[in-house]
Amino acid sequence: MVAAGAALADEVGLANLTMGLLAERLGVRTPSLYKHVDGQEDLNRRIAALALSEAADAVGGAIQGYAGRDALAAAARAFRAFVLEHPGRYAATIGVEPSGPDDPLATAGQRLLGAFTAVLRGYEIKESDMDHALRMLRSLSHGFATLQAANGFQWSTGIDESFEWLVAFADQGLRAMKTLSSSTASP
Repeated sequence: MVAAGAALADEVGLANLTMGLLAERLGVRTPSLYKHVDGQEDLNRRIAALALSEAADAVGGAIQGYAGRDALAAAARAFRAFVLEHPGRYAATIGVEPSGPDDPLATAGQRLLGAFTAVLRGYEIKESDMDHALRMLRSLSHGFATLQAANGFQWSTGIDESFEWLVAFADQGLRAMKTLSSSTASP
């Protein structure tokens, strides 16, 4: 049922996903859904956990065997493709917080962070800078993908070319941070 809800959210948008619409899609009466979820909020949380898990699989699989810029590009492309293919389920992940460490949302989120952390390890980012670097990657990847999914790039320059420019920019920035960290280290 959660997978059907996620697919429907991708079709109609998360904001338009309702229990009634999902029941109609599944060919059941709305009260029947409450045997599986506690309501709309629970459904959205489950969709978010599914989306984070799927995104973690996509990014984690894409970076296998790569390091440095190649890993960064593979991760960014996989994340972008996921958001473009699944805009509704990805929207469910925004602003939702895990209820605790055993929450499937937390587990899936940690897996996705782990994939991006693996990319950053190739840049030898200091542990004290890792949160900042992860936020930077998230901001770049999320921002570009969600703008593209919302048709936010309407001028003539090629979107793929702009995306590759973004990856090159992030790569150069991460390389610069490594150099900066090395030059400021105590002897």
